[in-house]
Amino acid sequence: MGSGEKLGLIAGNGTFPFLVLDAARAQGYEVVVAAIKEETFPEIESKGAAAVHWFSLGELSKLIDTFKAEGVTRAVMAGQVKHKQIFSAIKPDWRLAKLLLSLGTRNTDSLLGAVAKVLADEGIVLENSTALLEPLLAKTGVLSKRAPSGQERKNIEYGRAVGRRLAEYDIGQTVVIAEAACVTVEAMEGTDATIERAGQLMRSMEGEASTLSRALTVVKIAKPGQDLRFDVPVIGVKTIETMARAGASCLAVDAGRCLLLEGEATTRAADEAGIAVCAE
Repeated sequence: MGSGEKLGLIAGNGTFPFLVLDAARAQGYEVVVAAIKEETFPEIESKGAAAVHWFSLGELSKLIDTFKAEGVTRAVMAGQVKHKQIFSAIKPDWRLAKLLLSLGTRNTDSLLGAVAKVLADEGIVLENSTALLEPLLAKTGVLSKRAPSGQERKNIEYGRAVGRRLAEYDIGQTVVIAEAACVTVEAMEGTDATIERAGQLMRSMEGEASTLSRALTVVKIAKPGQDLRFDVPVIGVKTIETMARAGASCLAVDAGRCLLLEGEATTRAADEAGIAVCAE
């Protein structure tokens, strides 16, 4: 693996693609980036890729032709492509139009699975982006100085039960709990917005005779059978900062299936905010 071999990177939004690019380069790959005009951060241009090609979301044929011309036979996908974008904002080329028509269910997983099959038929194998990121996957145990309290443990158990059921329907991966009551559930808005909404709800109840403890527990889970080539639950310093603002005191993630971005900086931020972080 690595050492001058070419690797295609289909980059979505956020900083996750930068992370995959860094990890691939550190392992000796020459990285050819397929950047999505509607999604990818323009900074990808300055991150040391061998080449960066820009595509519109619907241009599946152009993507395949470019990878072939570059001699790319292995690729990874990293970063989100917003659900809304996939199903509304794009003009599909013939190849993607055909693929969309063939889908039984119009959710993200089925679409990405179908794209992977089309790429494989063209001699481009889509691999698991986490293979490059193994060192960043959350290890089992308490990751912060402070372990979850008894009440936080109850919140985690309840949050996991709720989160697992929701994940079966491909809804969201984050639930926010207070005293074993569900405060917010993630849908399309993303983790940070879900946490912020929970904080606002709690603040709006201040002064009311609520029996709810104000301390929020955030539980982030991987979907059953989650395809880690496309989408990995991710937490980073920004997650911790959002939690601190919202009055959340505990974060639980799935061990080995959630990426801890910025590693030590994330756990340090948690310790400074008095937030307990655990993976199991």
